[in-house]
Amino acid sequence: MTPDMINGLFETFGAVLVFNHCRVTLRDRAVKGVSITSSALFTLWGLWNLWFYPFLDQWYSFCGTCLLVSANALWVAMLLYFSRIEARVAVRV
Repeated sequence: MTPDMINGLFETFGAVLVFNHCRVTLRDRAVKGVSITSSALFTLWGLWNLWFYPFLDQWYSFCGTCLLVSANALWVAMLLYFSRIEARVAVRV
């Protein structure tokens, strides 16, 4: 296996784990103890990697990053959405 393949597998496994975060957030419909800022930073880093990996001709890493950026972007969107809902409920109480 090449370093690109290994990195691509790490990126893909990371995406699976972040999609699990999305599943749990959707199930709980709540955001507790998670920093949206750090999650957004890793999403931005992934967007950078979408440009960077093809530049290095690392296509396995690119494919894994596509999944990871998708998962992170979805999770950040869910965190923002459920945070807003929680804020509205807190104001009503």
